[in-house]
Amino acid sequence: MLRLLFWIAVIAAAVWFWRKLKKNASHQQRPAEPDAALMVRCAHCGVHLPQDRALSSRQEWYCTQAHLEQGPKSIQR
Repeated sequence: MLRLLFWIAVIAAAVWFWRKLKKNASHQQRPAEPDAALMVRCAHCGVHLPQDRALSSRQEWYCTQAHLEQGPKSIQR
């Protein structure tokens, strides 16, 4: 009976150790996430878009040339 408990403990410890090693290995193999693009909000319609695709004027951002020409619009809620 004592041998059986010993082998159960050894097997349980081996399974726990194997899972721990497998978990650590999977965390190291994950590719790093690319840097997220900086998002800005259109001063006219409020839509969010990446800064590199937005148009700027007087420290304000716009999603299209038409909204840039129309200027900022106050959004009522």
